[in-house]
Amino acid sequence: MADVARLAGVSAQTVSRVSTGHPGVIESTRRQVLHAMEQLGYRPNSAARALKRGSFRTIGVILFTLATTGNSRTVEAIATQAAQEGYAITLFPVAAPTQDGVLGAFTRLGELAVDGIIVIMEVHLLDAVNLTLPPGVQVVVVDSDAGDRYPVVDTDQADGARQAVRHLLGLGHETVWHVTGPAESFSSERRAAAWRAVLEDAGRVVPPVQRGDWSAASGYAAGLALADEPSCTAIFAANDQMALGVLRALHERGRRVPAEVSVVGFDDIPDAAAYLPPLTTVHQDFAEVGRRCVHGLLEQIHDERAEAGTVLVPTTLVVRESTAPPPVVVSRARPGGNAVVS
Repeated sequence: MADVARLAGVSAQTVSRVSTGHPGVIESTRRQVLHAMEQLGYRPNSAARALKRGSFRTIGVILFTLATTGNSRTVEAIATQAAQEGYAITLFPVAAPTQDGVLGAFTRLGELAVDGIIVIMEVHLLDAVNLTLPPGVQVVVVDSDAGDRYPVVDTDQADGARQAVRHLLGLGHETVWHVTGPAESFSSERRAAAWRAVLEDAGRVVPPVQRGDWSAASGYAAGLALADEPSCTAIFAANDQMALGVLRALHERGRRVPAEVSVVGFDDIPDAAAYLPPLTTVHQDFAEVGRRCVHGLLEQIHDERAEAGTVLVPTTLVVRESTAPPPVVVSRARPGGNAVVS
């Protein structure tokens, strides 16, 4: 900075103001300083600035996988919102969903100097009594149940599932079969519990679940099993990728969608409208989740007295062409006048 000041013929304080974008510098002086910076190849030292002001303008993000739609789109939304607030993000994937893995990630992110951390915790690790995060670290948790210990931001998983099941029952289906996600997944459990509760409240039979792993391949395997169930006329898949696999399996088995079987997904990925048929699905507002995460974390950073709590972002059912009323039961007369149902 001193070198730039000498070359530009100004004070070091003026160079500092120009490098930070301070408005109190006349334009001709600003151009003179910028030209000197260019000649000397000067770049402001962000690490030194951070040490001086006690803020690094960086948010750490801990997660276990980017393979799922929810996680990848949540990270994208967090990065977008953080940039709008003048923050960068440091992404830290954790290989194993264990207490040691999470605590190790916190330690390493601390060494990288971040102002706060967002934990995308799809599994139930935070529910464990023995898991405590390091004291003094500002944290927001996504997609888990942290009780009253940490602020939580999540999509309203249960209400989204309720909308999907009620839509199918409202079309006249006797019950709804479910392709669920992994057993250890918080969002999968919430969606499955809501599916079951709606059927029980309506006095309907609760069919056995088909367990998937979020992939289209697991949805395909579940779809093959359901295609062989003559009573199956409606399927709620816990995400759109598994719904895609279900659609393929039903097509291969000759079960028409939606004429014979209706299918609903969850996520509303950008390709959902291009499925064949276009998929009825539950829309998640990932941009709003990212905005709430960043704002919640910054609120803690600026006011350590901010209280923990859970923020649920609403979901919306998007109805497309993959759902319809169940097949009509047709009666025909046998010779002699007796009716037969087909």
